[in-house]
Amino acid sequence: MKVVLFCGGLGLRMRVGDDPRPKPMMTIGDRPVLWHIMRYYAHFGHTEFILCLGYGAQVVKDYFLHYQETASNDFVLSDGGRTIDLISSDISDWRITFVDTGINTQIGERLRRVRRYLGDDEMFLAHYGDVLTDAPMNDVIDEFKASDAAASLLAIRPPGSFHVVHVDEQSNRIRGFQPATELALRINGGFFVLRQDIFDYIDEGEDLVADGCEKAARDGRMLAIPYDGFWQPMDTLKERAELDDLYRSGAPPWAVWRSYEEPVPSVSDRWW
Repeated sequence: MKVVLFCGGLGLRMRVGDDPRPKPMMTIGDRPVLWHIMRYYAHFGHTEFILCLGYGAQVVKDYFLHYQETASNDFVLSDGGRTIDLISSDISDWRITFVDTGINTQIGERLRRVRRYLGDDEMFLAHYGDVLTDAPMNDVIDEFKASDAAASLLAIRPPGSFHVVHVDEQSNRIRGFQPATELALRINGGFFVLRQDIFDYIDEGEDLVADGCEKAARDGRMLAIPYDGFWQPMDTLKERAELDDLYRSGAPPWAVWRSYEEPVPSVSDRWW
């Protein structure tokens, strides 16, 4: 199943100085978050990617044009350094389509601009390019397949660092506090399974969720797939630092492709 990734975010809340990288190219450990997302999908057998580029498009292109498999795979060096035999590979079976979809384009319009690359596929995946999970993606897809929905999204609980304040409306006295995660409330987790029917709901220049998914929901064709496992965005420096700490711990929960018999090396552990 093809995976559409939206890669044009500015990443202003994470940028330090004049860093030219778009948000999906900000790193966790020594690899961009985009790489972690693609490895996640590839683990479930989805290795055909369509990148909707915008700000920093050349950064994304250059990264893959000059990709170093030896940075994250074991290998054998021989013949005085002239021959490298990879023991494993990250991207050898990936097919990546790079499409410039504009700098300030709404996500729905970005999706419209890559529609022709979906071919005749009835269903496809889409992702914001800045959030990680350990959700069993193929189970998510199967649940969507069993429905007649035009679109689905992973519905997660809001981050747990916020508390709801219960206020007496007459006196304005606070009656108590409640963690946001305890509410019967779900938010858009940024992982989509879509049918091509979604294009019937997105007009030129519109957004995927605020316009397309909203219209599909009014027609009863929008499916929520609740998930309470690991989920975390990378919108701020704080969130990026938290993901970096999880990566350095040796068992990042989103790295479902790894065998945890061996720890994940941190940047400081690598000599190259």
